[in-house]
Amino acid sequence: MRILFIFFIIISFLCNGQVQNLKIEVLNQRLDSIEKLKQEILVNLEGLKLEWIQGEIKKVGVPKSNEAFEIVNHSAYSLSYNEEHEQADWVMHVILPDIIYGNISRTNDFRVDSLIKSGSTEEKDYFLKKLKSDGETYTYDGFGFDRGHLAPSADFRWSQKALSESYYYSNMSPQISDFNRLKWAELESWMRDYVIVNNTHLVIVTAPILNKNLPKIERSVNGVSIPEHFVKAAIDVKNNRGIGFILRHEKIELPLESFAVSIDSVESVLGFDFFSGLDDEKEEKIESSFDYKHWLPGGEKGDILAIEQKRLPKKALSTYGIHVFVNDGKKHVVCGTVVSTKKHDKGHVFIDLDKKFPNQVFSVSIFESNITNFDYKPEIYLKDKEVCFTGEIGEYNGTPNMVIDNGKQIKLLEDH
Repeated sequence: MRILFIFFIIISFLCNGQVQNLKIEVLNQRLDSIEKLKQEILVNLEGLKLEWIQGEIKKVGVPKSNEAFEIVNHSAYSLSYNEEHEQADWVMHVILPDIIYGNISRTNDFRVDSLIKSGSTEEKDYFLKKLKSDGETYTYDGFGFDRGHLAPSADFRWSQKALSESYYYSNMSPQISDFNRLKWAELESWMRDYVIVNNTHLVIVTAPILNKNLPKIERSVNGVSIPEHFVKAAIDVKNNRGIGFILRHEKIELPLESFAVSIDSVESVLGFDFFSGLDDEKEEKIESSFDYKHWLPGGEKGDILAIEQKRLPKKALSTYGIHVFVNDGKKHVVCGTVVSTKKHDKGHVFIDLDKKFPNQVFSVSIFESNITNFDYKPEIYLKDKEVCFTGEIGEYNGTPNMVIDNGKQIKLLEDH
């Protein structure tokens, strides 16, 4: 009897185990079905978004000129290709708020654009590579230029298809690395930051300024021109805002906002009419004026442009390029707008001109022992004023800095 009981227990256990395994198998199958459905939905959603982008490009209108040119449409951007210079006249694309959660990595699948009837540039326009004796790795012989994206791949990190298509050579212009990887990359980041902060989308035109006098990459197989300037124009249709940038193709030290202009200004140097699909009143409002402060990244809100040299006292310096005077042992007059002040727990006062921490370009220190030499509270009185400081320019934590001992070293700009 005891044996039968044990046998019954074993059979019950095995049956229960089979039931559990069956339940697990069913749930795994359901998960597989859900995952397949999810992937189908994501593919359809991506397709709809790409269709919407092309619709938005058509709605606002691609750049127009008096000359005839062929427009090539890819999934997430459109362009006009210039055969003479072997690069795009312009590229128009859209940045969606989807970039905030997009996590697709760079594909680096650079390739010829088969839609360019005359043939686009190719790898041999930028460098040569030779297979090493190991049969696996290469040696590279570069021509000195990055393959600079016009429509950045990072703007499409929500779509595998769009990101991959950003690596067509028709979307490249030759750029020196100190331009492409620094200020140009910073400008691209500005645009993405704006989209995320404002929860909107941007329509952007990016272009090299092309003319017959441009030099060529000497070893380029197709004779690629080297632009001397690049431009970018962006519109936020939802908020009726627009801005343009004209950057010289070189290593740039000045803040990006110093290159901000109206879209009308970009059109005048490029020779194209942008966003012509907008109604005339809206187009005029967006293209004729701009306020760069709307476009500053979140960490730079409140920063302003340095004071123009023509407004400064004779021999006075603005905060631009101030680093060349650090520790030269001479007294200088430095003028700027006080954008932030801070009084330390120990009584010291610290002042930033034009740009706040952590982007400060020039700071002033007043130590607690010298506060009695002022007949006002400098951290309060000087805030938001245009001020000139006189003294030697030193350095503090990598930032040009001036130590002020008394109020005689300080004057309001209006009093000069």
